[in-house]
Amino acid sequence: MMTGFPSIENAVESMKYGALNFYVKPIDLQELLKEIKLLADSRNNIVRRSIHSTIITQNRSMEKILEEVTKVASTNAPVLIIGESGTGKELVASSIHYQSRRARRPYIKVNCAAIPDNLLESEIFGHEKGAFTDAVKERTGKFELAHKGTIFFDEIGDMSLTTQPKILRVIEDGEVQRLGSSHFIHTDVRVISATNKDISQLIEEKGFRDDLYYRLSVVTISLPPLRERKDDLILLTDYFLDKFNQIYDKKVRFLSDEIKSLFLTHSWPGNIRELKNCIERAVIFSESDDTEFKKKLLPSQYREIKPEYYADNLDELYDTLTREKIIEALAKSNGVKHKAAELLNIHRKTLYNKMKKLGIE
Repeated sequence: MMTGFPSIENAVESMKYGALNFYVKPIDLQELLKEIKLLADSRNNIVRRSIHSTIITQNRSMEKILEEVTKVASTNAPVLIIGESGTGKELVASSIHYQSRRARRPYIKVNCAAIPDNLLESEIFGHEKGAFTDAVKERTGKFELAHKGTIFFDEIGDMSLTTQPKILRVIEDGEVQRLGSSHFIHTDVRVISATNKDISQLIEEKGFRDDLYYRLSVVTISLPPLRERKDDLILLTDYFLDKFNQIYDKKVRFLSDEIKSLFLTHSWPGNIRELKNCIERAVIFSESDDTEFKKKLLPSQYREIKPEYYADNLDELYDTLTREKIIEALAKSNGVKHKAAELLNIHRKTLYNKMKKLGIE
């Protein structure tokens, strides 16, 4: 991201949408080229592991949501997933499909915000040769490709009012008509959709059809932002560190106290996507012998972020994380304290003291 109007707010907003760094004009081209080369070299010829079924959490609200996901996956009910950008809506949609009876069938994704309106209908329904000026050959639409499987409409709130009634008709009739064709094609497709917009407000403003909304939202799943599941923050950070260490052959394993404090007090407006981008960039720019995640690995704008919570809140978050880690270790060791201490890599007396402080019997 390049700008002539720098601010912490703009920097964080850029990270929210996937930026890995934030440059202020006039830009140092040599520095920019150096960073681009390092990123390109790091990402060259790497094989990324699929994480479609990996949802990392120890948050009680998220665990309840995952229980709902498992239940709804076994049905054919349309599902609407709502939540802020970067909260994992696509991951949940993927999880629903791969836990369903359609798991071995196609899983087709359509990003309604990324495809221009004049091309969206052709993408979704397909077209015959000569249906319009650029239709030089026939095209199979997404609904046809998803037959017996699942179609996922991401950012459904950005779908145009002209396309919405046609989607409703396909869902209700189970038939699709290519552009330029007089024939109908039967499709057996499960529909999952997602949006970061307030659909109720869109309906009030006549920007979204209420009949389509009711058809899509037979089951609605609402994902909390990362700031409401801070007990997952360090867990997710460890997960992404492990993932990107393997990808980039690095060994950044440990979080400094300064990083933990910064991460726990930052509001993460870009949610998990912002955290993931932040961790990936830090691992890429770490030295081969770096084992600790320190502040120097963060882009400069993160180093300037001021805590948005008081110290009492931070202490409370640490206590919550510590309590859950201890309970988890005790469960794994069947209540044997010295074994739990070994799992936590702390002295047995330290464990006793922490348990007493946190009221763990």
